[in-house]
Amino acid sequence: MNLTKYVQEVSLEDFGRPFLHQAIWNNRLRSTGGRFFPKDGHLDFNPRILEGFGWEIFRKIVRHELCHYHLYYMKKGYRHQDQDFKDLLKEVGGLRYAPSVDKENYKIYVCTSCGQEFRRKRQINLQKYRCGRCGGLLRYQGTTKLGNRP
Repeated sequence: MNLTKYVQEVSLEDFGRPFLHQAIWNNRLRSTGGRFFPKDGHLDFNPRILEGFGWEIFRKIVRHELCHYHLYYMKKGYRHQDQDFKDLLKEVGGLRYAPSVDKENYKIYVCTSCGQEFRRKRQINLQKYRCGRCGGLLRYQGTTKLGNRP
Protein backbone atom coordinates (compact mmCIF):
# COMPACT_ATOMS: atom_id res chain seq x y z
CA MET A 1 0.00 0.00 0.00
CA ASN A 2 1.18 3.52 -0.80
CA LEU A 3 2.16 5.28 2.45
CA THR A 4 0.85 8.70 1.42
CA LYS A 5 -2.54 7.22 0.51
CA TYR A 6 -2.69 5.38 3.85
CA VAL A 7 -1.94 8.62 5.75
CA GLN A 8 -4.60 10.43 3.68
CA GLU A 9 -7.16 7.75 4.64
CA VAL A 10 -6.26 7.95 8.35
CA SER A 11 -6.46 11.74 8.19
CA LEU A 12 -9.96 11.74 6.71
CA GLU A 13 -11.28 8.93 8.94
CA ASP A 14 -9.81 10.07 12.26
CA PHE A 15 -9.56 13.86 11.84
CA GLY A 16 -12.14 14.67 9.15
CA ARG A 17 -9.48 16.81 7.44
CA PRO A 18 -7.40 16.11 4.31
CA PHE A 19 -3.68 15.39 4.32
CA LEU A 20 -2.31 17.37 1.36
CA HIS A 21 1.41 16.63 1.50
CA GLN A 22 3.67 13.59 1.17
CA ALA A 23 4.44 10.75 3.60
CA ILE A 24 7.83 9.03 3.27
CA TRP A 25 9.52 5.97 4.81
CA ASN A 26 12.77 6.93 6.55
CA ASN A 27 15.05 4.01 7.46
CA ARG A 28 17.44 6.31 9.32
CA LEU A 29 14.99 7.01 12.17
CA ARG A 30 16.18 5.24 15.33
CA SER A 31 14.39 6.38 18.45
CA THR A 32 11.22 7.83 16.96
CA GLY A 33 8.21 6.54 15.09
CA GLY A 34 7.80 9.54 12.81
CA ARG A 35 8.55 13.20 12.22
CA PHE A 36 6.61 16.22 10.98
CA PHE A 37 8.42 18.88 8.94
CA PRO A 38 6.64 22.26 9.19
CA LYS A 39 8.87 23.79 6.50
CA ASP A 40 7.38 21.72 3.67
CA GLY A 41 4.61 19.76 5.44
CA HIS A 42 5.82 16.22 4.74
CA LEU A 43 5.87 13.38 7.26
CA ASP A 44 8.60 10.77 7.79
CA PHE A 45 7.83 7.35 9.28
CA ASN A 46 10.03 4.61 10.68
CA PRO A 47 9.32 1.36 8.77
CA ARG A 48 10.63 -0.72 11.69
CA ILE A 49 7.60 0.34 13.77
CA LEU A 50 5.29 -1.32 11.25
CA GLU A 51 7.50 -4.42 10.94
CA GLY A 52 7.96 -4.86 14.67
CA PHE A 53 4.61 -3.81 16.12
CA GLY A 54 2.00 -4.13 13.35
CA TRP A 55 -0.68 -1.91 11.83
CA GLU A 56 -2.51 -1.02 15.05
CA ILE A 57 0.52 0.64 16.69
CA PHE A 58 1.64 2.16 13.38
CA ARG A 59 -1.78 3.80 12.93
CA LYS A 60 -1.40 5.39 16.38
CA ILE A 61 2.00 6.77 15.32
CA VAL A 62 0.40 8.17 12.15
CA ARG A 63 -2.28 9.84 14.30
CA HIS A 64 0.45 11.40 16.44
CA GLU A 65 2.20 12.93 13.43
CA LEU A 66 -1.12 14.06 11.95
CA CYS A 67 -1.85 15.89 15.21
CA HIS A 68 1.31 17.93 14.64
CA TYR A 69 0.37 18.43 10.99
CA HIS A 70 -3.24 19.57 11.42
CA LEU A 71 -2.60 21.77 14.46
CA TYR A 72 0.26 23.51 12.65
CA TYR A 73 -1.96 24.38 9.69
CA MET A 74 -4.81 25.44 12.00
CA LYS A 75 -2.31 27.82 13.67
CA LYS A 76 -2.69 26.16 17.07
CA GLY A 77 -0.15 24.71 19.47
CA TYR A 78 1.38 21.79 17.55
CA ARG A 79 4.38 21.00 19.80
CA HIS A 80 4.46 18.21 22.39
CA GLN A 81 4.19 20.57 25.36
CA ASP A 82 1.18 22.49 23.98
CA GLN A 83 -2.23 21.76 25.49
CA ASP A 84 -3.89 21.81 22.04
CA PHE A 85 -1.59 18.96 20.99
CA LYS A 86 -2.21 16.93 24.14
CA ASP A 87 -5.99 17.34 23.85
CA LEU A 88 -6.17 16.36 20.16
CA LEU A 89 -3.83 13.40 20.66
CA LYS A 90 -6.03 12.08 23.46
CA GLU A 91 -9.18 12.67 21.39
CA VAL A 92 -7.98 10.66 18.37
CA GLY A 93 -6.18 7.96 20.38
CA GLY A 94 -2.62 8.52 19.17
CA LEU A 95 0.50 7.34 20.97
CA ARG A 96 2.40 9.87 23.08
CA TYR A 97 5.70 7.94 22.77
CA ALA A 98 6.88 5.47 20.16
CA PRO A 99 7.72 1.95 21.35
CA SER A 100 11.43 1.16 21.43
CA VAL A 101 12.71 -0.26 18.16
CA ASP A 102 16.42 -0.20 19.04
CA LYS A 103 17.49 -3.83 19.02
CA GLU A 104 21.17 -3.24 19.64
CA ASN A 105 23.15 -5.96 21.40
CA TYR A 106 25.14 -5.29 24.56
CA LYS A 107 28.10 -7.27 25.83
CA ILE A 108 27.95 -8.41 29.45
CA TYR A 109 31.07 -8.58 31.60
CA VAL A 110 31.09 -9.90 35.19
CA CYS A 111 33.70 -9.37 37.90
CA THR A 112 35.10 -12.72 39.08
CA SER A 113 35.58 -11.35 42.63
CA CYS A 114 32.48 -9.33 43.57
CA GLY A 115 30.04 -10.36 40.83
CA GLN A 116 29.43 -6.77 39.59
CA GLU A 117 27.86 -6.81 36.11
CA PHE A 118 28.91 -4.37 33.36
CA ARG A 119 27.03 -3.83 30.08
CA ARG A 120 28.94 -2.29 27.21
CA LYS A 121 28.35 -1.71 23.50
CA ARG A 122 32.04 -2.06 22.74
CA GLN A 123 34.30 -4.97 23.53
CA ILE A 124 36.52 -4.54 26.60
CA ASN A 125 40.18 -5.58 26.62
CA LEU A 126 40.15 -8.07 29.52
CA GLN A 127 43.95 -7.91 29.87
CA LYS A 128 43.88 -4.14 30.39
CA TYR A 129 40.70 -3.37 32.36
CA ARG A 130 39.60 -4.43 35.84
CA CYS A 131 36.46 -4.10 37.95
CA GLY A 132 35.86 -0.49 39.03
CA ARG A 133 34.38 -1.59 42.33
CA CYS A 134 36.96 -4.05 43.72
CA GLY A 135 39.76 -4.29 41.13
CA GLY A 136 38.98 -7.92 40.31
CA LEU A 137 39.35 -9.61 36.93
CA LEU A 138 36.52 -9.31 34.41
CA ARG A 139 35.02 -12.24 32.51
CA TYR A 140 32.97 -12.01 29.30
CA GLN A 141 29.54 -13.58 29.81
CA GLY A 142 27.77 -13.04 26.47
CA THR A 143 25.48 -10.59 24.68
CA THR A 144 21.94 -9.45 25.35
CA LYS A 145 19.40 -6.99 24.03
CA LEU A 146 19.09 -3.69 25.90
CA GLY A 147 15.59 -4.38 27.19
CA ASN A 148 16.38 -7.86 28.54
CA ARG A 149 17.67 -6.98 31.99
CA PRO A 150 17.49 -9.91 34.44
